[in-house]
Amino acid sequence: MTDTIATTQPLPAGLVIAPQLPELLQPVRIRRGIIGFLRGHPTVAIGGALLIVLILIGIFAPYLGTVDPTALAPAKRTRAPSADFWFGTDVLGRDIYSRVLYGARVSLTVGLSVAIFASAAGLAIGVVSGFVRWADGILMRFMDGLMAIPPILLAIALMALTRGSVGNVILAITIAEIPRVSRLVRSVVLSLREQPYVDAAVACGTRTPMIILRHILPNTLAPMLVQATYICASAMITEAILSFIGAGTPPTVPSWGNIMAEGRALWQVKPYIVFFPAAFLSVTVLAVNLLGDGLRDALDPRMAKRL
Repeated sequence: MTDTIATTQPLPAGLVIAPQLPELLQPVRIRRGIIGFLRGHPTVAIGGALLIVLILIGIFAPYLGTVDPTALAPAKRTRAPSADFWFGTDVLGRDIYSRVLYGARVSLTVGLSVAIFASAAGLAIGVVSGFVRWADGILMRFMDGLMAIPPILLAIALMALTRGSVGNVILAITIAEIPRVSRLVRSVVLSLREQPYVDAAVACGTRTPMIILRHILPNTLAPMLVQATYICASAMITEAILSFIGAGTPPTVPSWGNIMAEGRALWQVKPYIVFFPAAFLSVTVLAVNLLGDGLRDALDPRMAKRL
């Protein structure tokens, strides 16, 4: 009661209450795990959800009402979409719905494999080039030579030397994407090796391999992970281009590029042959790009939001 009375009494003359100072530090918010992370970064949630759905479609394609994607039925060729053939049939009577769902396996396999192999090889080359000074000139001049050739032309040239197969497509696209990863990793390593904690590790007598493993590699994983998502999307588009022009997977393999290549001659009268595989390819690339954009915002300390 006395405190209430004291606060209601008038202030003495000349006495002014100081205004409330603004908070210099933002209040710390407790992280809420995966759910909170996804709410704070909706692009990661949307892109990841779409990508998971497409991966499940590719895995469980035999159980989603499909038939043999290579089975020929000349009597049922160029059928329009209907209850019997949801996406119609192509010029050889093959079910486009089955071929599109099985084609998800090829595109996702190529995209994920290229992202993994190109990231691993580019990481090794970039770390060695950025941290070992005498190797920088040799490795980067070789990478510059590969980057001088457009990726699609380099992939076509490599495919011309081998026979068409999914494995050779992965190898050709991986070789074309390695220079970009190595360049990115090298630029990160060049900035990291000048940091005080690296100088302290060198002064303490830490060997170069341990410095790379403990201080360099962990700080290169975030930008490389974002770059890997874009490589995955680029690899799927490149695979579709190679298959579309006949330099990729064999015609017997139900890939989205092959399906579009077979339907381009009938585009004006039977557009559905090209539309459905193109739509699936677009959605897949969009999902991977959304995932990459969200990871970039989440992992970049200058752009990330506190959850």
